[in-house]
Amino acid sequence: MVLTPSTMLPLGTSAPDFSLPNVDGQTVSLADFADAPTLLVVFMCNHCPYVKHVAAGLAALARDYQAKGVAVVGINSNDADNYPDDSPAAMADEARSRGYTFPYLYDETQETAKAYKAACTPDFFVFDGQQQLVYRGQMDGSRPDSGLPVNGADLRAALDAVLAGDEVPADQTPSIGCNIKWKPGNAPEYFG
Repeated sequence: MVLTPSTMLPLGTSAPDFSLPNVDGQTVSLADFADAPTLLVVFMCNHCPYVKHVAAGLAALARDYQAKGVAVVGINSNDADNYPDDSPAAMADEARSRGYTFPYLYDETQETAKAYKAACTPDFFVFDGQQQLVYRGQMDGSRPDSGLPVNGADLRAALDAVLAGDEVPADQTPSIGCNIKWKPGNAPEYFG
C-alpha cells in the first residue's frame, strides 16, 4: 500500500465527461446528472483499507444527500487483473453488502481517473449545478486506527454550502488513501 494524497484538482474545473458501466450493467454518463444541483464523484474501490474505513459513513452520507437532490456516483479505476477484489463482479457484491444507493461504475481504461486527476482511494470531488468543481478533499479527519469517528464533516459542510447557495471555502484538506492501482505502464504523469 502506498499512502497517496489527492492531487487537489483546481477549483472551478468543469466535471470531465464519462460514460461507464454500472454494477447493474447499465451505462451511466455525466450527462445523466445534468439537472442535479450538486454532484459528488467518489473514486473508490473495494479492497483499500481507507475506503473500508469510510464505507458505512459514505453509504449513510449518500443516502442523506440523495434525499436532498444531490447526485452521487462512485468510480472504481483499479486494475482488476492484478487486484481481483476490485473486479466488476466483486463491485456488485460490495455495493449490495454496503447498501450503496448510488451508481458504482467501473473505469476499466482508467481514462476517467486520469481526466479527474484522481490519485487515491477514496478521492472526493463535489461539483455545483453548473458542474464546476467546488470541493476536492477529505471526507473528514478520520483515518484507520486514528480513533476519530467517521462523520463526513468536511464533505457534508461542502455539500451543505452548495445546496444553500453559499461559497465553499477554498481552504480544503486533501483526501488520503491507497494509490489507484494503475495498469502496468498506465500511470499518469501527475501520479509521480
